[in-house]
Amino acid sequence: MKHRLPLATVSAAVLLAPLAASASADAASAATAVPATAHATAPAGTSARPLTGVAVYARYDRGYAVTRYTPAKGFTRLGVAPDTAQFSASPDGEKVAWVTAGGQVQVAAGAKPTTIAKGAPAGIPCLTPVWSPDSTKIAFPSRGTADALPVVIVNARGTGKRVAGSTTGTCHLAWSANGRYLAGYAGTTEGVFRLDLTTGRSVKVKGVKLSNHVQSLSPDGRRVVVRTLSPREPGGDGAWPTWYRPTIIDTATGAQVPIPVSGRLVGALYLPDGRLVVRVAGATHNTLVVLSASGKRLQRLAEPAAARTQALLHVVR
Repeated sequence: MKHRLPLATVSAAVLLAPLAASASADAASAATAVPATAHATAPAGTSARPLTGVAVYARYDRGYAVTRYTPAKGFTRLGVAPDTAQFSASPDGEKVAWVTAGGQVQVAAGAKPTTIAKGAPAGIPCLTPVWSPDSTKIAFPSRGTADALPVVIVNARGTGKRVAGSTTGTCHLAWSANGRYLAGYAGTTEGVFRLDLTTGRSVKVKGVKLSNHVQSLSPDGRRVVVRTLSPREPGGDGAWPTWYRPTIIDTATGAQVPIPVSGRLVGALYLPDGRLVVRVAGATHNTLVVLSASGKRLQRLAEPAAARTQALLHVVR
């Protein structure tokens, strides 16, 4: 199938696919931001606080620029991943990690980057690092010759490097909030795999034949947010998508989990407490709809207008 692109065949020529229609500079973004407003509160008996709209976005700006948005304050640049699409932001919205052209894993927090590890495959856009739920560690695929690559975990300061296991699903890794599972899609787009960090065992997720994006895992690792593909859809070059049509799959049964939100859905992700944030496209700005673990609508937030064509990486709080 022509849309499948094995990792070994990806060339440097397709590395830097810009985020489609990425827009203005940080100052202009802050000026046009629409403050996030809550329209509901968390139900009685829960400890989850309503979200305030603090989130992390990315756009292409001579490299992938990662910024943190705070209502009433605007955008703060966390870092720019130079000449690489292999990047990720920490869940706390404070730091960025990326893989350089030389296979170094670097971390930045708005300042000069620090190299914390070496040996990552470079020049393959989908092989992104991922931060641990507590933003203290980074996992990344290591170099290898087999379809299943070793996954290395290292502290954000560069200590404690170890191999956690091997998996075929090394593209766009997501880490569950309980710390136990990593999930990613295969470089050929032929399925999603979940790696158990306790046992080191990797299992192909039922119910996903083709996929080119993994965004998030539920806190217990049972549900995964992905972008599925039909046999005729192109797989793309593996760069992080500006938007995608989210599908939620139960990894134990392979069943698709309904998303009870109307409109054109352009993203979704789980929060550490089990709430689901669904991104809905709008003409002037997108809207974030917050659902409880049972699917009850809890809240609606207006995203900043300047983020409408940017990738949503995390909702911080």
